[in-house]
Parts: sequence; C-alpha cells; structure tokens
Amino acid sequence: MIEEMRLRDLGVIAEATLPIGSGFTAITGETGAGKTMVVTGLGLLLGQRADSGAVRAGATQASVDGVWIVPEHGAVADRVREAGGDLEPIGGGLAELLVGRSLSSEGRSRASVGGRAAPAGVLADLADELVVVHGQSDQLRLRTAAAQRDALDRFGGAPLESALAAYRATYERSRELSRELTALTEDRDVRAREADQLRTAIAEIERVAPQPGEDAELSRRAERLANAEELRAAAATAHEILSGDGDVPDVGILLAESRRALERGHDPALDELAAQAADLGYRAADLAQALAGYLADLDETGPHELAAVEDRRAVLGGLIRTHGSLDAAIELLDTGAGRLAELDDDGVRIERLVTDSDAAASALDAQAAVLTSARSEAAGRLGAAVTEELHALAMPDARVVVAVTPGAESASGRDEVAILLAPHAGAEPRPVAKGASGGELSRVMLAIEVVIAGVDPVPTFVFDEVDAGIGGAAAIEVGRRLARLARSSQVIAVTHLAQVAAFANNHLSVVKASDGSVTASDVRRLDGADREAEMARLLSGMPDSNAALTHARELLGLRARSE
Repeated sequence: MIEEMRLRDLGVIAEATLPIGSGFTAITGETGAGKTMVVTGLGLLLGQRADSGAVRAGATQASVDGVWIVPEHGAVADRVREAGGDLEPIGGGLAELLVGRSLSSEGRSRASVGGRAAPAGVLADLADELVVVHGQSDQLRLRTAAAQRDALDRFGGAPLESALAAYRATYERSRELSRELTALTEDRDVRAREADQLRTAIAEIERVAPQPGEDAELSRRAERLANAEELRAAAATAHEILSGDGDVPDVGILLAESRRALERGHDPALDELAAQAADLGYRAADLAQALAGYLADLDETGPHELAAVEDRRAVLGGLIRTHGSLDAAIELLDTGAGRLAELDDDGVRIERLVTDSDAAASALDAQAAVLTSARSEAAGRLGAAVTEELHALAMPDARVVVAVTPGAESASGRDEVAILLAPHAGAEPRPVAKGASGGELSRVMLAIEVVIAGVDPVPTFVFDEVDAGIGGAAAIEVGRRLARLARSSQVIAVTHLAQVAAFANNHLSVVKASDGSVTASDVRRLDGADREAEMARLLSGMPDSNAALTHARELLGLRARSE
C-alpha cells in the first residue's frame, strides 16, 4: 500500500503531503482545489505518461514522491532490486519502498525507484503489481476480453485454477509434439540427405582408420626421411669422434686416462673431479651406443619408405580438408553412428509422434470441456453476485451476465469471456463499456471489484469520482462498498459526495487559498469538527449550516454503526 505521497508544484498544488495509510481514504475539496492533481501525481508514480502542462505556473519542475509498504520478498521487491534500487526492511516481512518522479516544464521526466534513477517503465511494471485505477473517463481494469477472462478465472477459485493448470500443461505438451512432428515431416528430405552424407563420411573414415596424432607423427617421419643422408653423415661423424678412428684414441679412453691420473693425486678435491671424469666416460659410451643405434635405424630405411609416408599423409590430408582436423574426423566416427541411427529412425519416430499427438489432442479436448464447464459455473455465480451489488447501488433493474462462448484455442483455453450489462428491465445485455452511462459504468466496475476482491484482493484501488452521476441512497451504498473493499485492500477515492466520504477511515481535504496572484492548495487530514464542517460543505455548500452539520453527524454515525 502507499503510506504517504508528497506533491510539489503540481497543478495548483504548491506543496502538500498526503498521509494515506491503510483502509479507505477519501479525498474531497472545492472544485478547482486540485483533487484531480492527487490522482495525476499518483499516475506519475505509476509510470503514466508525463504532461508538462501539469507543472505549476511559474515553476520549473514538478515532483511527486511516494512511500510504499511492500512485501520484503516477491515480484515487487525483485523488480526493484533488478532496477538497482533498495528497500528498507521494517519488520514483519514488509519493507519501505521510496518511489519518485519529476517533470520539468520543458517536458523532461525522471524517475527513481528505491533510491536509484530508473526508467519510467519500471514504475509501470510495479504499478501492475500494486494498483488498480478507475478514472472518470476510462476503466483501466477489465477493459479487454483477456482481462475479463482472467478476472473470471481468479473469481472461480481452486476448481477453476486446477482445470486451467491441467489444460495448460496438456496444451504445451500438444504444441511441443506438433512442432516436433512438423519439423520431422517438413525436413524429411533434408534429413535423408544428411543421413546419406553421414553414411558416406563414416565409411570413408573407417576405410582410412586414422589414429590420434598420426598426422603429426607422419610429418616428423617425412622430415627425417627427406634428410636421411645429411642425418646419416652427422651421426656418423659424431660416432667416429666418440669411438676413435685410426691413430686417434676415442673419447672414452681419454676420459679413463684422465680419471686414473686424478686418482693418483691423493687429494679429496681431485677424487671428486676423478668421479666426474668417470661419469663423463660412461655418458660418452652411452652416447656412442645411441648414435650407433640411430645409424642402424637409418640403414634399415628402405628406398620407398618416404613415398609410402607421403601417400599416407595425402590420404589423411583429404580427411582433414573435409572435417577441419584429424581429431574432428575421429570424433565423427565416434558420434556419427548415434546420429545416423536417429536419422534412420525417422519413420518410427513420426509414427510414434502421430500417436502421441492424437492422444494429447484427445486429452486437450476433454480438459478444454472441463475448463469451459468450470468457467460457465463461475460465470453464473459472478454475474449473480455483481447483479446483487448493483441492486444496492441504485440500479435495481440492472442485470450482469458473464458470457462464456467458444473462442480461438490458446494457452488459456477455448473460451471467450465477456462481462455484459442490461441496465434496465427488458434491455439486452451488452458489453459493459457500451451498455452503461458514465455513472453506471463506475458502479458496475465498483460492484465487480467488490465481488472479485473477496477472492483476489489487489493491494491498492484508486477511484477518481466513482460516484459521478449518483446521489442519495445510492451514494451511501457506494460508500459502503468502498469501505467493504477496504477490508482487503487499500482504497483511495476522490469524491464530491459526503455520503461516500462518510465511510472513509481517513478523510483528506484539498483546501485552496489565494496569495493574490497564484492559487495554491494544501492537503489536510480532517477529524472531529473539521471533518463535520467539510461534510456539511459537501452536503449544502455551507460548512456552518446547522442542518447540514446535523446531517453530517448522522452520516458519520451511519459509518460507525456499519463497522
């Protein structure tokens, strides 16, 4: 709910604070005092379009700030945090949310949510969760067929919700099967070509039988074979030096003589050097032996081995060009069989999907019928309840019919829902927006909200002169209904009728004054004698009329007795 709203330089309001709080808040005031600016300011906080004409004459900017009490966790809190804002926990699972909107005289608008700048669209997102507004010229809730169907579904309670959930699950399953079946049948030729290409590729890879890393190994082998003579000469020269040739002693003999000479020195330091000479001798011998093996390897290489290696590299190169790499070709060999089996199984899959799709369609038919039946039953109850409310709102011959008719299939069923009104005896029910005058439409919407709020409460309702076109006993009943609605929701109503304002637990008056050049307004909370005087003014135009004051006290007593 909205706890407080502060207005600055908005319309004729220079500066005002509205302490709202829970329950039913009535806002009254003289014509031109700025009551509508309160609704305008609330609209700005709800992300509605900003009009620079609302900036007070002579001011450069108008601003509206609101303090909301919201659940600490949930859709509203999530959206605020997503926009970068913060909430202030106040205990009991609730938090305080600060929302602001400023509007310059040039038309620029800025919004803030939870202390952070945010697009006005964020305010609109929050409004969807927080507030329902009923204005004089438009009814912002239940204005579309889809909204009326959703309202009926909420009113229907658990049985209807269960039927809708079952239908939607089967609907999604049916759509999924249909999409899969369509993809298979429409792409059959494409999938057949893919299977042929995959089969050919797998056969080629199996014929070549590549091994991981084989291409790199062959590259090294080809490099060695191409330079065999140079390699043989280098290895032979090194082997001859290590092994000795002719009159030149080999390195091993020289190192052995060095070791023996050092061992005769009888010095620990020379002993360590002698050990190093011995180690070098062993290593020289190992190196000579390794070179001999290397030369033997080269000698075993046949004259045609290089050609064979190059032929194998050419074969592997073909696979690499086709698949991007040798590893990709080997991976296709591992995974391709499964994909090929899937493609070859298309006929069986299509047959299975057709069977499953037919079963889902039959189940959907049955669940759609159950959903229609549940809606029809709820529609009868909703129509009767709203009609009863209208009889108490000075529309004794009015009748509301909630029509459930066949419609296009969707995730919400196969029904069209329309709320129809027959305002007079003998009149044919027509859509509420076409079958009611402005005052009647306000009462119809109020009756619907009162009935639906019993099962689907909305955090806050705002009514801008919902009592237009009525008076007397009907106005008293409007006040009663607003008070009843306030038992489950916060209600804010701009009214010019004392009979409506009498039922509010919070009465705010927009009072205008004149400073000689610019009209300014202030907002005051009324209690006791001040409230009685405002009620008397609403009744007779004379706040000090004894008769009007007596009537005002009677109305306030009526509210007290109603509680």
